[in-house]
Amino acid sequence: MAELADTTDDPGRSRRMSGAAVVAAVMAVASPVLGLATILVWLGLPAEWAPTKTVSPQSAVVFTFPAVGAFLIYHRPRLNMAWLMCAGGLAAGISDVSSALMFRAAAGGELALAGWLRVPTQLGWAVCGLALTMVLPLYSPDGRLPSPRWRPALWLGCLSITAATVHNLFRMTPPREGYPYPEVIPSPLGMPALAPYMESVNVVGWAGIYTAMALSALSLLTRMRRADPATRRQIGWPLFAFAGYIVFLVLAAIWPVFMWPAIVWAAAIPFAVAFSVMRYRLYGIDTVVSRALVAAGLVIVVSAVYFGAGALSGLVVSGYDQVAGITAALFAGAFFQPLRRALQRVVDLLLYGAVGDPGVLAGRLTQAVRRGDPAEALTSVVSVLRDGLAVEGVAVEVADGEPRYVESGRVGPAAREVPLVWHGTRVGRLLVGPPGPRRFPAAHNERVLATLTPYAADVAHAVRMAADLQRSRERILTAREEERRRLRRDLHDGLGQTLSAMAMTINMARLSLKSSPEAADELLRELHTGMGAVTSDIRELVYGLRPPALDDLGLAGAIRDLAGRSSSGVEAEVEIGGDLSDLPAAVEVAVYRIVQEALTNIRRHAGASRATIAVHREEGVLRMLIGDDGRGLPESHRAGVGLGSMRERAAELGGICVVTGEPGAGTRVEVALPLTSTPPVIIR
Repeated sequence: MAELADTTDDPGRSRRMSGAAVVAAVMAVASPVLGLATILVWLGLPAEWAPTKTVSPQSAVVFTFPAVGAFLIYHRPRLNMAWLMCAGGLAAGISDVSSALMFRAAAGGELALAGWLRVPTQLGWAVCGLALTMVLPLYSPDGRLPSPRWRPALWLGCLSITAATVHNLFRMTPPREGYPYPEVIPSPLGMPALAPYMESVNVVGWAGIYTAMALSALSLLTRMRRADPATRRQIGWPLFAFAGYIVFLVLAAIWPVFMWPAIVWAAAIPFAVAFSVMRYRLYGIDTVVSRALVAAGLVIVVSAVYFGAGALSGLVVSGYDQVAGITAALFAGAFFQPLRRALQRVVDLLLYGAVGDPGVLAGRLTQAVRRGDPAEALTSVVSVLRDGLAVEGVAVEVADGEPRYVESGRVGPAAREVPLVWHGTRVGRLLVGPPGPRRFPAAHNERVLATLTPYAADVAHAVRMAADLQRSRERILTAREEERRRLRRDLHDGLGQTLSAMAMTINMARLSLKSSPEAADELLRELHTGMGAVTSDIRELVYGLRPPALDDLGLAGAIRDLAGRSSSGVEAEVEIGGDLSDLPAAVEVAVYRIVQEALTNIRRHAGASRATIAVHREEGVLRMLIGDDGRGLPESHRAGVGLGSMRERAAELGGICVVTGEPGAGTRVEVALPLTSTPPVIIR
């Protein structure tokens, strides 16, 4: 919007931008026209004058570079890279059409004109090669050199192209012997004084050209190593394009069959540059670069290992070719997987830096988890995951935890859901939002998720554990305060009132002792009765704190006593296994209360004639089963106060209580209580 406002407020600038767009459009149209004219001229040549190769990477440049350059100039008129693309494409078109016209003129007998047409052919080639294969990579993707230290690479390219052009323009006219065409095309600028040095100039020039091209691609690699993750993605496109083109061009110089891949790759270079400049955030080029580098490294190293092992085996066990082949294959297979992992780590470090390395992220996460409580650790998990995945938001939702939901950034409605599983138990879920500006490819995301999701599950489980612990503390505190309130009420309203009444009776008896002994005697009788009530109240208070039967009879005897005092219509059978004499007091009370509640339910609701109580002590656990032959649980069963009380008593000790039963088949209460010093927290 700011650029648009500047354009409308400055008419001069608007005219300059319009003029630049017109010039770019003319170049974008002229270059393909020259390319089509070149094709038509080649098709019209006599067979004896037609070269064996009329298509080269320069031919593809004519059609793609100017069009993409004009598109970039329309959006960013001052982008020097776009002007380089237009100028290089136009120069390629001039070079191609001049070369075709040179052969056309020679075929028509105009050898002098054909010789002079060699000049625009070579100059166009020089401008195209310098602009597109050397200067453009050096200035990609921001239109500036990486640093002043790269100027020698630019000078080397200029000097090398100049040397090759000098050789092509000022060489002497070749001899007739061995010339592939009917007539020799003369060299009008041939310089006899330079003839002895021309071959050396040509060799030096081409060596410098290939070196300058390699340095140009290396400059992109240097930019990538020093850049932030977003810029690395931007550089990835031109680096991949130029590196591939150089590889195929070198291979084509050795094996001509690679010329067509080089042509196709040259045609794709401007699109890679355009993606880098305009829309680099929308494409996963780093996935392509990563896989290409890893694949190339694997092919090179595994091939070297294979052929090296094969050659060594052939020398050691000469005459046994099959053994040598098997040995080489085994060596290559053994190196494959470790090498792939090592190359993937190196490429990840190159593309994403330390931030994108799953190992580094795991280390950051481990340090963050150690420094804070589970809630703070969960916040750190979310932040590290968001940074490592480069998404707009990450959230963790913990089942029955506190906090239940922690979010960093904005997840959005279409978030990806990843379950968090801890030792087979689902403890929550991870929500991953859409890709952010530093979008990483899916392959990288999966590696980060596979590495960090177990950490997130551990922290989510710790959050649940902390929440369960807090809830247990709250329940214990609530139960303690409720018990204190009950005791206060019983002491104040029951025992306290009774003792106050007894004190008043004693005073009245004293006052009436001399005047009315009969009245005093009656008051003392009432006092005696009241003391019996006080004794009963105190007994009830003590019984509420701990059943006296446990101290009088022990747990086994107390259970048998409960079974004997059950309803007369229910025959209760008790089975005791193991020594129950040294159980913790809390376990004794829980077992007694659960048995008491179960027998009460049987008496009131089951309609049973027979009940079984089995208590067995095993190593580290106390198991209890209470069953009856009554009507069972209805289909629409809802747990009442009694069943809830049994489950809570078991859960307080880290145990479990399961109540099952079908209509007409009786009810079963199964309880398991751990007998450890610190009972574990069981998450239900």
